[in-house]
Amino acid sequence: LPPNELTPGAYRSRIRRLARQQGWRHQEYDFRKLRKMGAGAFVAVAQGSAERDAAIVHLRYRGPGARKTVALVGKGICFDTGGHNLKPARYMQGMHEDMNGSAVALGILLAASERKLPVNIDCWLAIAQNHLSPQAYKQNDVVTALDGTTIEVVHTDAEGRMVLADTLTLAARGKPDLIVDFATLTGSMRVALGDRYSGVFASDGALAAQAVAAGAASGERVCVFPMDEDYDAALDSAIADVRQCTLDSGADHIHAARLLGRFTGGRPWIHMDLS
Repeated sequence: LPPNELTPGAYRSRIRRLARQQGWRHQEYDFRKLRKMGAGAFVAVAQGSAERDAAIVHLRYRGPGARKTVALVGKGICFDTGGHNLKPARYMQGMHEDMNGSAVALGILLAASERKLPVNIDCWLAIAQNHLSPQAYKQNDVVTALDGTTIEVVHTDAEGRMVLADTLTLAARGKPDLIVDFATLTGSMRVALGDRYSGVFASDGALAAQAVAAGAASGERVCVFPMDEDYDAALDSAIADVRQCTLDSGADHIHAARLLGRFTGGRPWIHMDLS
């Protein structure tokens, strides 16, 4: 749907109806609640919108006889202007699709529910817009994420990792057996792979191999990328715990994954960029 129809508020309404139909437990952390909780990374992005309709939505499905719990996390940016670091027209075109990751997570949840799969699923959707306004977050801001991590803002178009940071923190608090997040996160991943593959990062090699095998079985082509600790040096900050990103495009998909990994609580985790 076009972005004037699928606003965060409209998206949340559609999800509420779907939750009632499917019998999912449904909970919303709206803008005011997230600000009160201290989810400063998410709020920094959402505060640029005139309407305070952003939220983190939590849906819960409990499968028959399930012994394992998977947390699905999706980036749901309903439109991405880039914020103060405004995208040129060529790259802003199609940014109503920046909620793709949340749609993937929601679709998986729906399929699992309809097939009554024996797995427990907690689905976390980070729903917001990245707008340009006097209230929007800006370069050199320092914000405090939900887990207390301070983040130096370097580029306002790196909003996906901001909203996902706090959403991953919430997902990890439930101590799931596995976290899988989906996001149209970085332009550098498209540079690396084009539009025929998605990039996968994982907390260990065995999980990465499972992701590739699942892709091969389903016809979804994925490529595993490295996530070595020495990439963290690029995110060192003199004024905060970590920098949001760098101003260099090279390896930004890896830097983003390294940043997100800080918010997974050490749980087994798969991150898919360009869902």
